[in-house]
Amino acid sequence: MSKLKLRFIQINGTTFFLVLAIFLSVAEVCSHKRQNGVSEKVRGLVDTVGFAHYSWQMDSLMARLGKQGWKRTEGLPWKVAICPHDDYTYTGKLYPEVLQNVKAKNIILIGVAHKAAKMGIEDSLVFDSWSAWKGPWHNIPVSPAREEIFGLLKGKYGMKSDTLQKVEHSLEALIPFLQYFNKDISIVPILVPAMSHERMDKCARAFADALKNVAERHKWEWGRDLAIVVTTDAVHYGNEDWGGADMAFFGCDSAGNRKALMHEKGIIDSCLIGRVDPEKVKLFNSFTLKQENYHEYKWTWCGRYSVPFALLSSWYFNGEHALNGEFIGYSTSITSPHIKVDDLKMGHTAIATDCHWVGYAGVGYR
Repeated sequence: MSKLKLRFIQINGTTFFLVLAIFLSVAEVCSHKRQNGVSEKVRGLVDTVGFAHYSWQMDSLMARLGKQGWKRTEGLPWKVAICPHDDYTYTGKLYPEVLQNVKAKNIILIGVAHKAAKMGIEDSLVFDSWSAWKGPWHNIPVSPAREEIFGLLKGKYGMKSDTLQKVEHSLEALIPFLQYFNKDISIVPILVPAMSHERMDKCARAFADALKNVAERHKWEWGRDLAIVVTTDAVHYGNEDWGGADMAFFGCDSAGNRKALMHEKGIIDSCLIGRVDPEKVKLFNSFTLKQENYHEYKWTWCGRYSVPFALLSSWYFNGEHALNGEFIGYSTSITSPHIKVDDLKMGHTAIATDCHWVGYAGVGYR
C-alpha cells in the first residue's frame, strides 16, 4: 500500500492539485533495475516539480542561465562547498556558480534531515543503502566509500535509514547540476539531524578520521579526487503560508525585510567567510539555535546542523591547515530574477512574497 502526500503547485498561474506518491516499496522512490545482469537498487525522486529530472530539462535550464549570466570561479577547486536546495526557478544561477568548481569525482553529500524529528531520529549521521541515485543522464553510483566510512562509524556515530533518506529532498536538488558538470561522479549521501554542539563535535571528529582513513586507502587528494558539498537554504522568512508559524522576526514590510537581509549578511560574514574555525562554528550555532534548547530555531536556516557539522569535519580533516571560505553569492526568492521553467514541466513548490521568502547563500572553501 503506498502512502500519498498532497501538495499544491502553480504552473502558468493556475493552481493544480498534485498528488506526489511516496512509495514504500515501488518505483518512484526506490526501484530495482538490472545493470549487466546485476540488480541495482536505485533511489528515486521526491521532488519532480521544483528540480529537474531529465537531461533535456537541464540543458534548457543551463542555456537560460547562460543567457542571464553567471560567474565562474577560477583557480583551485572547492574542497567544501555550501549550496542551497530550493526550487530552481527561485535559486537560479547560484547552483552553477557554486557547483561548477567542484571538480572531484567522489563527492560526500551532506544534507538536511527535514523529517528526522517526526521519526525520532537525532544524534547520529544518517546513511542510506541504495546502490545508485537517479540522475538526469544516468543513475549515479553510490561510492563504495560509503560502506567503508559507515563501517567505521556505525553504532556510535552512524546509522542507516532509507525511510528518512527517501523522503528528504535536499540532496537530490544538487545532483542534476553536479552531473551536468561531471558525468562520472559517485556520491556518499549523509543526512545530519538534530544534535547538540558537543555531540556534533564528536561526530565531526569521528567522521573526519573515517574519511581520512578512506582517502588515504584510495590515495584520494582533497579537492582533486574528493570533495564535500553541504546544503542549506538560508532564512525562511515571513508570516504567510508557513503552516501558521510567524517567522517575520523584524516584520515583513520593506524595512523589516531589509533588517532581515542585514542579519543574514552578519551571519555569513562572521561565521562562513574566511578561515574555518571551531569558534566561528559555535557562533553560527548561537545565531541559528536557541541556546536553552538546540532542537528549536533561533534563526530559521534549515541547515542549522548540516553546515556546522561539515565545517567542523573539514577542520578535523585538514588538521592545522584550515580551509578558507570565499563568498560566492547570496539571493532570495523575491530578489533574484525567476527562471522560466513552467514550459520545462517544472514549477515551484511554495509562494514567494514579501511575507514568504527564502534566502540562499553560496560559499566555497579551499
